[in-house]
Amino acid sequence: MILIGLFFISLFLTLGIRSVALKKSLVAEVNERSSHTVPTPHGGGIAIALTWFAGLIYLFISNGITPSLFYALMAGSLLSIVSYIDDLYELSPKVRLVTQSFVSIVGLYALGGLNKIDFGFWILENQLMTNVLAFFGIMWFINLYNFLDGIDGYAGSEAIFLAIAGYILFGGDHFLILGVCVGGFLVWNWHKAKIFMGDVGSTLLGYTIAIFALYYQNNGMSIFIWLILFGIFWFDATLTLLRRYKNGEKLSLGHRKHAYQRLVQSGMSHSTVVCLALGVNLILFALGYSVQQYSQVLLPAFCVSIALLYGVMKMVDKRKKFA
Repeated sequence: MILIGLFFISLFLTLGIRSVALKKSLVAEVNERSSHTVPTPHGGGIAIALTWFAGLIYLFISNGITPSLFYALMAGSLLSIVSYIDDLYELSPKVRLVTQSFVSIVGLYALGGLNKIDFGFWILENQLMTNVLAFFGIMWFINLYNFLDGIDGYAGSEAIFLAIAGYILFGGDHFLILGVCVGGFLVWNWHKAKIFMGDVGSTLLGYTIAIFALYYQNNGMSIFIWLILFGIFWFDATLTLLRRYKNGEKLSLGHRKHAYQRLVQSGMSHSTVVCLALGVNLILFALGYSVQQYSQVLLPAFCVSIALLYGVMKMVDKRKKFA
């Protein structure tokens, strides 16, 4: 019952936020970075945040979530508040960076830090190194999710995929709650989008996925399962960043060079790109499932996922060259 309720709350909250945004002219204008062609309301991710945190509180009260995971996820509320203000007034990069760093540290502390990282052939147990890597991992997930939120339905469908995959592989009602909260928003964000997620949604989702990955690693399930499942986002973001660095570009400047953006530029519709991504995600899920069932295949499965994602990137390059 709670799932149905949260879905409809998210659905109608998003509609209400859209109405207010239109009245207040809070719209994302079309510019050289845009993949949309008409000004569209933004900040719809606040509906995801409000229903997500309400759902987490419900789980905590009903003893449906461990305290460490609850507090770590709830730390994302500060990130949501600052990101929403940024959506409205465009805060300085320094304010965003300080907030993201603080929230990452609080989330890590709530989890008790990252105990170890299982690479399949070697286990890193140095607490200083694991926690430094975890901190930068959270920061990267926060920002890369924001980078990959650029076409209708893409960031939302990825979150729902990860929620369903997480529930199948690990169990836990928190995954279902995340899925329905994003689902209510996605109704209005599917092509053509009537409202955009904004930083308030994308940064929160990136943070949430990072916390899931660290929490389950601490509970004996390799973080590489999440790297496989989340591969289509982090691989695109990381490879594009490296390519831009190699080209001598100023990395702080906006661009439209991610794989999903180039596919749209090549003539594909937003919906087609999203569906193709979901198809790749099904293969990644099969690889993640194999690791969850048979830990000894961790390294081969991860290598296969990298080969798959690199192959997909080369196919995108053939359709629309990276330049």
